[in-house]
Amino acid sequence: IVAGERHLSRFSLSRDGRVAALVSTPTEPAEIFAIEGATLRPLTTQNKALMATLTLSPTESTSFASKDGTIVHGFLLRPPGAEAGKRDPTVLRIHGGPVWQFYFEFKPDWQFLAGQGFAVVACNPRGSSGRGLEYAKAIYADWGNLDAQDVLAAVDDAVTRGVADRDRLGIGGWSYGGMLTNYVIAQDTRFKAAASGAGISNILAGYGTDQYVRDYEHELGTPWANFDAYMKVSFPFYHADRIATPTLFLCGEKDFNVPLLNSEQMYQALRSLGRDTQLVIYPGEYHEISTPSYLRDRLERYAAWYRKYLRP
Repeated sequence: IVAGERHLSRFSLSRDGRVAALVSTPTEPAEIFAIEGATLRPLTTQNKALMATLTLSPTESTSFASKDGTIVHGFLLRPPGAEAGKRDPTVLRIHGGPVWQFYFEFKPDWQFLAGQGFAVVACNPRGSSGRGLEYAKAIYADWGNLDAQDVLAAVDDAVTRGVADRDRLGIGGWSYGGMLTNYVIAQDTRFKAAASGAGISNILAGYGTDQYVRDYEHELGTPWANFDAYMKVSFPFYHADRIATPTLFLCGEKDFNVPLLNSEQMYQALRSLGRDTQLVIYPGEYHEISTPSYLRDRLERYAAWYRKYLRP
């Protein structure tokens, strides 16, 4: 009904047919609008005063070919005032799910990192929603393979465009984004810093301790009958010695979705290997960090970790 690159995240329909919706764009945080035909009429201006004080980065929509030729959709931001022809330290951000997607919405973490001097690269790799069943099922029982190729292709694309500095690359994500971060750094050494949030790498440890036992059994089978399938998707933990990237692990203390023990295991593995690593646990928090001071802390820790390793 409403055209343009925007994200409608919530809506409410009245008894007489009127529609109110929560809508954002990459440079406008969500506000409530009345949808009148194909027109959006603003009902709130909650963020107007704040936005007037900030310099934001435009979000560019991209597309590129992955390793096997599959076309992948992505996003690219440069720091405000970035110089043409100058390459920036760059952070690859990975979404959770994996059946989810990045939308044309306001992403405060992207804007924050851009404001700290980093280019931000993101994409919707195979396994994402919004692109048909086969695209989502492409990583079925094969996590960290085709989706890893797709996110690496996003970085390659940013390098080809002259935006990303191939010697100053970071990576990070939350939930499956943390998992895929681990998958990527366990098979590719180009990243100088990683931030892995609420992820899992030892899927055997997940069986019976998280909320996905039905999914595991449907997709991988049971561990005693299909041990090799579990080992195949657990390679970041069982081959942690392949990881050279300094990695920051973060998780909520009470996360029952992807429990803390998974981040603890990866942290301990890298610690035992003598890699530079940290573990941050947010007290009383579940899978989605919600306390405002913790949300701010997480952003600041991301920026500090990337600054430490991606600056010359």
